Amino acid sequence: MVDEEAQLKKFQKELSAGTVSLALMAVLARAPEPLYGYLIAKELEQVGEGVLSGKQSALYPVLRNLEGAGLLQSHVEPSTSGPPRRYYRITEQGRAVLEQWIQAWRATRDSVDSVLEGVLQ
Repeated sequence: MVDEEAQLKKFQKELSAGTVSLALMAVLARAPEPLYGYLIAKELEQVGEGVLSGKQSALYPVLRNLEGAGLLQSHVEPSTSGPPRRYYRITEQGRAVLEQWIQAWRATRDSVDSVLEGVLQ
């Protein structure tokens, strides 16, 4: 017997792997100034309608990976209300990669939508 809930969670995890990076990059591309992790997560909650949904801890490894790839830059600033905060901003290389990712996302979305059309009424 198939555990439908387990299958859905597995599918959602696989689906979110690349979309979280895309969403993070988009948030930082739209931001007028560098943002720290909590602000990025809040923006994703508001604009992204639950892209991360309760997985704020998953944000930090993705940010580090994107920075390691040269797509983001960060700096640390002291905070008056707690530990120092690491602020992130998208690099020029990151903007170029984001453009490619957006094109790939849209092509994939359109292709999958075409296949799914008419499956559920």
